[in-house]
Amino acid sequence: MTSSITDNKEVRDAFAEYDREETISNFKVACALGILLMPAGIFLDRWVYAGKTELLDYFLKIRFLCSGLIGLFFGILLTNFGRKHHRKLGVTLFALPASAIAVMIYYQDGAGSLYYAGLNLVLLVLAFVLHWTFFESLSAVALVIIFYVSACLFHGPITRDVVGEFVNNLYFLILTGIIVVTGSYFHSKSRYREFALRFELNKNRRTLENSNKKLDVQNKELADTIQKLTEAESQLVQSEKMASLGRMSAGIIHEINNPLNFATTGLFTLKKKGKHLPPEQQEEYVDIVKDIEDGIGRVKNIVSDLRMFTHPSTENLDQVEVSEAITSALRFLSNEIKDKVVIEQKLADHQTVRANKNKLIHVFVNLIQNSLDALRTKPFNNCEKPTITIQGRVERGSSYIVVHDNGPGIAREHVDKIFDPFFTTKNVGEGMGLGLSICYRIVEESRGKITVRTEQGKYCEFTLELPAN
Repeated sequence: MTSSITDNKEVRDAFAEYDREETISNFKVACALGILLMPAGIFLDRWVYAGKTELLDYFLKIRFLCSGLIGLFFGILLTNFGRKHHRKLGVTLFALPASAIAVMIYYQDGAGSLYYAGLNLVLLVLAFVLHWTFFESLSAVALVIIFYVSACLFHGPITRDVVGEFVNNLYFLILTGIIVVTGSYFHSKSRYREFALRFELNKNRRTLENSNKKLDVQNKELADTIQKLTEAESQLVQSEKMASLGRMSAGIIHEINNPLNFATTGLFTLKKKGKHLPPEQQEEYVDIVKDIEDGIGRVKNIVSDLRMFTHPSTENLDQVEVSEAITSALRFLSNEIKDKVVIEQKLADHQTVRANKNKLIHVFVNLIQNSLDALRTKPFNNCEKPTITIQGRVERGSSYIVVHDNGPGIAREHVDKIFDPFFTTKNVGEGMGLGLSICYRIVEESRGKITVRTEQGKYCEFTLELPAN
């Protein structure tokens, strides 16, 4: 596994770029050391060659010349040319202090010079600062040894007096060189292996992060799709219920209307005949006829509500002023509202919707009536009053009307059923359960939607969303 990673061309190319940046950074450190340490060696010169003014001046020039050349190298290294050819320039950097020390060895003591130790320092910089490859380190070590041997040989014959020192110095230079080259070999391999593993790890992490981002996007899209499908399914189920109720209503209306008309006609006849009864019987007779008339009127209202499902789109949609529709609805319910419930209106200025005005009034009447019925069932303390709040706003081409009451709310298990035809939580005789179904159908006809928010024991809130234009 590791071998396949390290042999990857992508990894090798990435490592080459990484190694170039790190090598250039190391060269900068080596330049700083060379610029500072070469002139600092003058203190050693004065200690070793005390009193030799001409020699000390010569060594001082060599040291400052070397330091200046290293500074020039540093400037070249900062250019595009230097960055491109940093490896070749590295040999030049390494050769500058090594050649300067070799010149000082040649000029003064040759094989007997103590300054061979300076070449060991140069090799240590190679080992611990520059981090060169095996072949580069081998070439640099060979260059140092050649400089030392050449300096000793050009200084003069290696006599018996200094041959021991020469062999000793050369031996330690060679040993140091072997250690440096060996260390460079294993260090360069471990650097590359570590980089390859880190590169692969970063690559896998980026791949995983990208996959997680894509997965998050897909999960969000899936959640949105599921939500849309759920809403569409709910709307389809509701539409199917409305359509079924429409078909059923048509049959019911047809079957009820005929006997209802007969009953209405008979009631009219009974009213006329009642005038001929004895006075003592008329009062009871009138009450009975009134009850019959109320019952027939109740049946007519039910039939009228059911008829809406058979002809849902027979009337045109117009621009309706919301405040006018609400005012009409409140007027119809004024007797139930008076001194019993606080009505708060917070409508937008000149808020309009595209709907059928009469049907929209019907919606508001149903919603407000439901709130009134609910408020009657909740006990209120002195600090809180039964309140119905009607709010309106216009956003992005849609007009919103919210009917909110601080009544007992709707039980959680009933929320999904409240728009179903004939579903009601009221007692028998208090409602048919068609009010909210009709509201749903009217709003749907107007290309809008109606939603509910509620918290049991605290509030119930219906929101109408209708086209503003």
